[in-house]
Formats: sequence, structure tokens, C-alpha cells
Amino acid sequence: MLEYETNDEALAAIAGLHGITAEQVRPLPQGVANHVFLLGDDLVLRIPRSKQFLPDLAKEVAVIPAALHAGVRTPEVVAFDDTCSVVDVPYMVLARAHGVDLASLDLPPATADRVFHQVGRELAQLHRLTPATAPDLHAVPVEDGTADPWALTDHLLVAGWIDAEAARWLTGWFDRLSAHLPADPPSVLVHGDIAPQNLLVSPETGRLNGIVDWGDAQWADPAVDFAKVPLTGIPAMLDGYRQETGEESWEARVLWFHLTWALGRLADPVPHPGERHWTAPPAGRLLGLLRFFASTPPAPWADLA
Repeated sequence: MLEYETNDEALAAIAGLHGITAEQVRPLPQGVANHVFLLGDDLVLRIPRSKQFLPDLAKEVAVIPAALHAGVRTPEVVAFDDTCSVVDVPYMVLARAHGVDLASLDLPPATADRVFHQVGRELAQLHRLTPATAPDLHAVPVEDGTADPWALTDHLLVAGWIDAEAARWLTGWFDRLSAHLPADPPSVLVHGDIAPQNLLVSPETGRLNGIVDWGDAQWADPAVDFAKVPLTGIPAMLDGYRQETGEESWEARVLWFHLTWALGRLADPVPHPGERHWTAPPAGRLLGLLRFFASTPPAPWADLA
């Protein structure tokens, strides 16, 4: 696999194209897919870590303008070069959304709820984009919908990750949740990685300044974009979403994707020390929450009991 190595010469060359000196280039926390640098105070440079991540960067170049046009708060693309004609690595330069990622903040619950409410409203704007209304997004894949939680539960049982009692309990929950799922969910443009580290927030005001990292964008059920948000933030996020769309009764769909995602990660808990990435909530914690919902479900989850 071709690895893209960053070096001072390449970084200085890219910075110079934007009137930034080499001394103004500062590293930012890396993700699984990209090396990230701050160019001065107002630009962010992203370089894929290997050739396998270049298609995601190219996808972002197409998706971000569409999201901006839809009214989503996200930094615009300033430059993209995959020719390696100036430096020997492909790269993308973005405008900087000032703020701190939500994962790094310890906000009071009321302030966090305001952030998630804003996120819900932003997603409502994004989810208005469909293959029919945005036909130029050829690089965006279609989520194949092949995840079968019953088969996943059986696999985890056979492999020894869960016991028979947990498997029966999980199967019962998926049976219960499936009754609330739409037979033919719409396919819309989803961000695919709406998680706290990709939400940039003003610590002083609690204002959402930008949603970043569009490498996982796809055409999928819109409820997918609620799967990686802490369950404590879901009520406020759904409230913001519903103010824009009028959608109702999404709690089952949210729990479905949360639980399926967590179980899918249970057998593949690969750590990435020092890197910025979202990992599924520990399955034990998620199962504990579901047991709590089953015994004394708080609003708005009561109808799932």
C-alpha cells in the first residue's frame, strides 16, 4: 500500500501556495485517514495517510459544496490537488471552522443539548439532498443495507463474544425495534460520521460552528446519522431535526442503528492510540441503557417499552 509521507519541504511548499510561511504550519490531531495541519490561523491542510484514503478525500471535494449549498455549516474547500504535480502527495485545503470539537469539551448538559439541537437542524438541511436532487454526486456510494442484526447476533454467539441469554435478549430487542422501522426508508445524503469529534463548537457560546470530515458520506437511511451520537444527546437532536422536517417516531430507528453499530464493533475493537476516531459505545453500556429503557423508559423512549 502506498503511504503518503509528510515532510517539512512538502508542507512548506503547500503553505507557500496560500501565502503561509513554513513557521505557520502546525500539526493538528490526526485521524485514521488523514494527516492534518493548521496553515496560519484560517486554513486547514489534510493529506491522506495512504492511497486507500484518497477516494474519500476526492469524495469530500464533491460533497462539501453540495452540503454548503444546502445550508449546512461546514468549512468550504479552498484547494484540492491529487495530481502530485506540485508536491509528491495529494492534499486538500479547507477554510477553518473556529471552535473546539465537542469531544474535547465538558459542557453542562443544557449547553450540550443546545449543540445537539443545532446538529439536528443542520442534518435536516443535509437530508433534503437525494440522488434525484443532487445527481452530480457520482462519487458518493450507496449504503447497501446488508447489515443483518439477527445474523450478527448469531455470529457473536457462535464466536463466543456473547452468551445464549444475551443473544436471546438481543434478538428480542431487534424483533421489537423492527416493528417500528419503515418498510422503504428514503435514501438521502448522510454525513456518515456525525460524532462529537466532528462537531466544532464555540466553548463560550455553545454555538455549532461547523460539521467536518465528510469522508464517510453516502446515500443511506437518514437515521444513520444519529447512530454515533451519545444517546443522551439524541432527544435534543431529534427535536431540532423535527422542527425542520416534522418527522416523528424515530426513536426505534435510532436505537436500531446504535445497537447494530455497537455489536458490529464488538468483535473488532481495534485501537488507534493517539488518533482521532469514533469508536462504538461499549456494547455493555449500550445494553445497560436498553435494559433501563425496558424497565423505566424515559421520554421520548417510552413507547418502545
